[in-house]
Amino acid sequence: PQWTKNAFVLVGVLFGHAWDDPLRVYAALFAFAAFCATASMVYVVNDWFDRERDRLHPTKRLRPIASGLVGGPLALGLALALAALAWALTRAPALAALPETGGGERLLALLALYVVMNLAYSLGLKQVPILDCSLISLGFMLRILAGTWAIGIAPSRWLIVCGLAVTLFLAFAKRRAELAALGEDAGGHRAVLDRYSLPLLDQFLAITGTAVLVTYSVYTVSGETVLTHGTDDLIWTVPIVAYGLFRYLYLVFQRGGGGDPTRDLVSDPHLIGAGVAWLAIVLWALGASG
Repeated sequence: PQWTKNAFVLVGVLFGHAWDDPLRVYAALFAFAAFCATASMVYVVNDWFDRERDRLHPTKRLRPIASGLVGGPLALGLALALAALAWALTRAPALAALPETGGGERLLALLALYVVMNLAYSLGLKQVPILDCSLISLGFMLRILAGTWAIGIAPSRWLIVCGLAVTLFLAFAKRRAELAALGEDAGGHRAVLDRYSLPLLDQFLAITGTAVLVTYSVYTVSGETVLTHGTDDLIWTVPIVAYGLFRYLYLVFQRGGGGDPTRDLVSDPHLIGAGVAWLAIVLWALGASG
């Protein structure tokens, strides 16, 4: 399920109006696969560093490394194999055939930055409040850039800002869910939680949630978007985004959700319905303009 996060890599093809360019579609799919391999490698490394703390968590203690099912040598071998696979995927012919991408060098640079950033996160920056969530958000920004700049698609500035707001919102919601679920024991699982409070995180959610709705709304009606897609009908997706946003807040505050955003997004019927409706309207609006 964690691979669904890498769907951010494919956003560029949809909103860059590049789905009718087979070469860029193939390049985006290879970028998606490379990010899946890289993210998986990072998860293995993070799980190794966090194995002791994960054993204190009610569900994370069941992970292969935390539970002792996977030992150090096997974890190291798996991480190296995934790194080699990611490198090989950046050498894909579809990427090499796009001269403006540097033959996949841009993608390789973004993947390397993602790894370095996550290593820094695991080795200490995850203990710094706000910066910890900011680094998580920047990881998603790198995914968006991998699906745009790395394959020769100019990224929309408003879409980048909206993506930043969305990922910060989800990161703060995750911290709130962890703090609410673990209570006084929260610091034992994740030390940075001792530096947060529920009222503070509620404020962060209000700010970032508002930013999501505002930046996405502006994106749908911006001159750049209308010029790129030849339509201003994307505005009809705004009510769907608003509903999905409020539904997620409902899950966080009323149902104890938010601890695993990926699971929430693929298991809640309301969020699934909103996602399907959003995609249907987007495809209709873009198809009608074409």
